[in-house]
Amino acid sequence: MNPTRPPKNTRTEPITLKERLAALNNLPAFFKLVWQTSPSLTVINAVLRIARSAMPVALLYTGKLIIDNVVALSHHHGASNTHLWQLVGLEFALAILTDGLSRAITLVDSLLGDLFSNHTSVRIMEHAATLDLDQFEDSVFYDKLERARQQTIGRTMLLSQVMSQVQDLITMGFLAAGLMAFNPWLIILLLIAIIPAFLGESYFNDQSYALTRGQTPERRELDYVRYLGASDETAKEVKIFDLSGFIINRFRQLSGKFYAANRRLSIKRSLWGTFFAMMGSLGYYAAYVVIVVKAVDGTVTIGELAFLAGSFRQLRSLLEGILSRFTSVSQGAIYLRDFFEFFDIKPKIKVAANPLPFPKKIQHGFVFEDVGFKYANSERWANRHLSFTLHPGEKLALVGENGAGKTTLVKLLARLYDPTEGRIMLDGNDLRDYDIADLRMNVGIIFQDYLRYQMTFAQNIAVGNINEQDNRPLIEASAKQSLADTLAAKLPGSYDQQLGKRFAEGVELSGGEWQKVALARAYMRDAQLLILDEPTSALDARAEYAVFERFAELTKGRSAVLISHRFSTVRMADRILVLEKGELIEIGSHNELLLKQGRYAELFNLQAMGYR
Repeated sequence: MNPTRPPKNTRTEPITLKERLAALNNLPAFFKLVWQTSPSLTVINAVLRIARSAMPVALLYTGKLIIDNVVALSHHHGASNTHLWQLVGLEFALAILTDGLSRAITLVDSLLGDLFSNHTSVRIMEHAATLDLDQFEDSVFYDKLERARQQTIGRTMLLSQVMSQVQDLITMGFLAAGLMAFNPWLIILLLIAIIPAFLGESYFNDQSYALTRGQTPERRELDYVRYLGASDETAKEVKIFDLSGFIINRFRQLSGKFYAANRRLSIKRSLWGTFFAMMGSLGYYAAYVVIVVKAVDGTVTIGELAFLAGSFRQLRSLLEGILSRFTSVSQGAIYLRDFFEFFDIKPKIKVAANPLPFPKKIQHGFVFEDVGFKYANSERWANRHLSFTLHPGEKLALVGENGAGKTTLVKLLARLYDPTEGRIMLDGNDLRDYDIADLRMNVGIIFQDYLRYQMTFAQNIAVGNINEQDNRPLIEASAKQSLADTLAAKLPGSYDQQLGKRFAEGVELSGGEWQKVALARAYMRDAQLLILDEPTSALDARAEYAVFERFAELTKGRSAVLISHRFSTVRMADRILVLEKGELIEIGSHNELLLKQGRYAELFNLQAMGYR
C-alpha cells in the first residue's frame, strides 16, 4: 500500500467560486432523481414548506395586533376585550399549525431520505453491474465508486436544504416588505453585517471539500486497516503473525494525520466564525437602536416596535441561514459531481448492435488469433501472441507458474475482458459479435477466489444460475455432481442450512467443503464451456483427482478448461497449453509434451520429485 500517493485524478486544491457556482448545474439532475424516487412525497414536501413559510410573518403580525390592542385597552378602561382574546386564540392556532407543519416536513424529509438512499443505492449497483471487470481492478475507479456510495447517504439533506432555502426566501419576502416600508436602509445594514460571514463560510467549506476529497484514498486504507484489525476473516493470521501492533500503529498514523489536518482547519474556522458573528451582532443592534429611537419618538407604535424588531431579528437569522445554506447547497452540488461522475463511467466492453445468438451447439470451437491483453495503467502484457484452438468437446489444461496469464486467458474466453489486440473467434464469428448475456450463460466458470456467500447451502449453489434458485431438484443434482450432497446430508438444516458465521445459527465449512459447494455452481447451468480455475486447491491430491475425474465424466461432449498446479490432474486433459510470461510456449498432450523435454517436462519432473 502506498497511501501517500493519491490517484492521478484526485484533486486536493480548493474549489474556486466559479466552479462552485457551476456545480449548481448538478441540481436539476439531482431533483430528477428525487422525483423518480417518489413524485407524491416530493409534491407533499413542497406544499408543506410553502405553507410553513407564511407562518413567521403571520405570527409576528398577530403579535403586533395583540400588543397594540392591549395598549389601546389600557387607555380605555371598560372597553370590550373580545377582539383581544380572538387574536390570542388566533396566535395559539397559528403556533399549533406551525409546529404541526414543521413536524410533517420532518416526517416527509425522513421518508423521502430513506427512499432516496435506497433508490440511489440500487442505481449504483445497477450501473456497477454494467461495468467491466478490469474497471473494478483500477484504484481510480474505486475512489469514484467510494465517493458515489458516500453520496447515497445524506444527499437528501441537499433536498431539504434547497427546499428550506425556497421556504425561507418566501418568508423573507414577507418580512422584508414590512421593513422596507418602514426604513429601506435597515435591509442594507443587514446585508453589510451578514455578507462577510457568508464569504468566510464559503471559503472554509471549499477548504473542507478539498481536504475530504484529497483524503479519499487514505480513508479507504483507514477503513481497510480497521477491517484487518477486527474481523473474523483476518483474526487467524493477525494472531499467528502477531500483526495487531503493526495494524494498530498504522491506524493511529492515518487517523492521527486526518485529525491533525481537520483540527487545523476547524480552529481557523472557529476563530474567523467568532469574528464574523460579532460583526453580525453589531449590525443587528445598530438597526435595533434605530427602531427603538423611532418608538421613543412616537413614530411607530409599541406593536410596530415589536413587529419590526422581531422581523429584523428573524430576517437576520433567515439571511444568515440562507447565505450559510447557500454555501452548503453549492458544496452539496459539488459533492453531487462525485455521484454523477460515477454514472459517467462507461463500460469498455461494447454490446454488439445486432448481437448473434450463442450457437445451440458449438461446431468449430474457440479460436485465438494473435490475442494480447494488457491491463489499464500497466505497461506489461498479461497475455501476448496467443494463437490456438479450443475444439468442441475438448478438455484443455492450462499450465504455468503464478503470473503466467492463465486466469487472464479464461477471463478472455468468458468475455470478462476484451482483447487489447487480436481477436477470439467462435464458429467463424468474433466473440464480440455474440449476445454477451447469452455467451456467459453458456460458459460456466469457477475461480479459485470464489465467494463464500453468507446464505443457505442451497443459495450458495443456486448463485451459479440464479434464475433457477427455486429449482430444488437441479440444486440437489448439482450438489451430487460436485460431491457436495454428502455434506448437505450431514448439516442440521440440510440444503436450508445457513452457512458462515455472520448470521445466527450459521455453520462454517472447511476450505475443502466450501470448494465442493462452489464447484456445484458450475453444474447449475447447461453450459457448453466449463472452466475450473484452480477451485480445488484446498483439496488434497487424491480428492482433487476424484473431483476432476468426475468432472471429465460429467462434461463429455462439452468443452472444458482446467487450471491446476497438480500434474496428476492436468494429465487427464486432451491437450495441455503451457504459458510463460503470458505467451504460449508449448501445446500438446501429456505424453507429447514429455517427449519434447521442454518447459512442461521440466515442471512435471520437478513436481514428481516431491513425491519420491
